[in-house]
Amino acid sequence: MRDRILIDTSIWIAYFKASNPAIVELVENIMTVAEICVPRVVLAELTQGARTEQEVFAIGEFVGAFTILDQKDETWDKTGKLSFQMKRKGISISLVDCYIAVIANENQCKLLTLDKHFKEIKRFIKIELFE
Repeated sequence: MRDRILIDTSIWIAYFKASNPAIVELVENIMTVAEICVPRVVLAELTQGARTEQEVFAIGEFVGAFTILDQKDETWDKTGKLSFQMKRKGISISLVDCYIAVIANENQCKLLTLDKHFKEIKRFIKIELFE
């Protein structure tokens, strides 16, 4: 069975901008050996950051190539509880990133991200970072 890799918004932005050749190469290599998973919230973040209608169209085309992850009945409840636990320890992370961690956990995905705060989140929920 192939690994499932959830690719976070930060990686997709670097990939589409081609600003970091190592990221482009990494993503293209992963595409050949793993199942690429993208939560709907990542698609929303990418669309929000689009600069042109052409980019919005490209994101729409991109959707068909990968496994799109959607929430379960308890996903938001788990997300809120994760955020609550972290805040009680003095750690404030965006609700969207908590949601992405929960989605990765629920779908047994490794998480590929440039955001360092997922290492903090990892202390509170079982996620595996792709390194």
